[in-house]
Amino acid sequence: MQAATRTAMLAVAVSIFTGAFTGIFPGAARAAPAAESAARWPAQQVNLIVGYAPGGTTDIIARAVASVLTEQTGHPFVVENRTGANSNIGAEFVKRAAPDGYTFYVGSTANAINRTLYTNLNYDIAADYRNVALLGTVPNVLVVNPKLPIHNVQDYIAYAKSHPGKLTCASSGTGSAIHMSCELFKIQTGTQILHVPYRGSGPAMTDLLGGQVDSIFDNLPTELPNVQAGKLRALGVTSAERSPSAPDIPTLRESGLPDFNVVSWFGLFAPKDTDPAIVDRMNAALNKALATTKLQGIYKQSGIALPPPPNSPAQFSTFVRGEVSRWADVVKRSGAHVD
Repeated sequence: MQAATRTAMLAVAVSIFTGAFTGIFPGAARAAPAAESAARWPAQQVNLIVGYAPGGTTDIIARAVASVLTEQTGHPFVVENRTGANSNIGAEFVKRAAPDGYTFYVGSTANAINRTLYTNLNYDIAADYRNVALLGTVPNVLVVNPKLPIHNVQDYIAYAKSHPGKLTCASSGTGSAIHMSCELFKIQTGTQILHVPYRGSGPAMTDLLGGQVDSIFDNLPTELPNVQAGKLRALGVTSAERSPSAPDIPTLRESGLPDFNVVSWFGLFAPKDTDPAIVDRMNAALNKALATTKLQGIYKQSGIALPPPPNSPAQFSTFVRGEVSRWADVVKRSGAHVD
């Protein structure tokens, strides 16, 4: 009986001590489970949210990365398309998602542009997320309908200046990276080019091929098949260097615009309160995937450039803040806005 009493008293003492310890140091009670959760990540399906419809560059990159991560981890990485409002629907969904390491957002240049473009935006891509890693970049390419008497960038500038407000430049929508590339071109060349927005690249491409519009600054992977088939004429890529996927297409820098350097970028974001240890594990998994022959082959075929090392969360955060600032200036000077 006395032994049982001593055992009960000891249990009460331990309980009191434990309660007092966690009351004084509440973080200690959470640290062990959090560390254990991060160490076991991933333990279930991971969802990658894309703000655009299937088939676009963002979706292509997300599915390629998801495929390799699934093979590497043994757990499914699934792409989910939540489209609308120039990718804002998907971004807002992930902002509100549980910060458990199983929901991520595949963002892009558009999210940096949207920060200034939209009058009422419910998220800040530079402040409301944990930035995980850059996934890749692609140059845009200036292409024209081959029926136009335009064969290079200087021809394009001369034509625009001799036909002010008549040369048209299509885009996938007001404020898109495609649209802003055209606006930056207009600023740097002092030309008056008429912007024609469409609901996505598909309809814009249909009209460009049909001659209803004259030109577009589109992602290289999207336009390369039409250029190679002779259906469109490529004048220049917007990146600082020529693309390995299209080495015969000069850069705009080579063509007389020394300060022109634009790439469409794609990166991974997590809800803001996600455990940094999980973010680090995802970053390591991504960099391992980007080093595989399989993913590099897909990227090369699609004209996607690998991110520069070390591709850390801190490096990506600095990059995103710079992009928000850079595009804010272009958006303001263009006068574009969405209420």
